[in-house]
Amino acid sequence: MRRAEGLKERSAAAGSAASAMQTLPQKVSRFCFSVSGYVKMLRLALTVTPMTLFIIAQAPEPYIVITGFEVTVTFFFIILYMLRLDQLIDCLFWPLLDIINSVVTAIFMIIISVLALIPETTKFIVLGGVCGLLAAACCIADGALTYRKLQFNPSGPYQKKPIHDKT
Repeated sequence: MRRAEGLKERSAAAGSAASAMQTLPQKVSRFCFSVSGYVKMLRLALTVTPMTLFIIAQAPEPYIVITGFEVTVTFFFIILYMLRLDQLIDCLFWPLLDIINSVVTAIFMIIISVLALIPETTKFIVLGGVCGLLAAACCIADGALTYRKLQFNPSGPYQKKPIHDKT
């Protein structure tokens, strides 16, 4: 009798572990195959490219440091959304932080790209500047997409309800 109960408990625990394993890829794939996921991954790829080109061309250190920082922050947001940590850590308003990050990244990438394109020192620095401008455009698109999603689905701390109109 005890053995049968132990087997049932083990199979129930294995079933819950298996269902947890199935939900994680579903959560990850939900973000990865969304429009926002595609734009963020394109943004990451377009930010890694100028960083790599700047490293190959031995460009000035600020070019490499700023693009490397932007790659790190973008990768952080992708991991955050893939693992759904934005819903777990609800003390911060993640869409607003994402929009601010997109705007700041776009400004930095435009400045770095224009500075890289002005002297036209090597072919790799010029290619890094052009890819940086593409990354800036993708950052603007990502911020606009996040803002648009926030506008249609506000999840802020206060939402006006019809009950509040009856005063």
